[in-house]
Amino acid sequence: MATSNKPIVWGPFAAGGTLTAFLTPVLILLTLLAGLGHAPDLLAYDALRAFAAHGIVKLGLVVVIFLSLWSAAHRLRITCYDLGLRADTLVATLVYAVAIAGTVAAAAYLLRLNPV
Repeated sequence: MATSNKPIVWGPFAAGGTLTAFLTPVLILLTLLAGLGHAPDLLAYDALRAFAAHGIVKLGLVVVIFLSLWSAAHRLRITCYDLGLRADTLVATLVYAVAIAGTVAAAAYLLRLNPV
């Protein structure tokens, strides 16, 4: 029986898609409220920065960012294939590398946050 790497790619894709579908509308709403000046004190910059500076929250944010970027990368890969770009290995390498690079960049930024 041939082995496949599809579960390795599809697992994070499904998790990222589901997570993004639930979080994106909430983030849009909170950003809109903050932009209009109607955000509660709990969503003030200092409070959110202190929250994001906690170690467990940093880890959670990196996981959420990774899953969202991986899901977007996989969707882009499949879209390129559907549009006729048959260089799947090249496309897969590029989109997944960008997802990993984005995750590393976010992790590097979060690691620089010091607790207030």
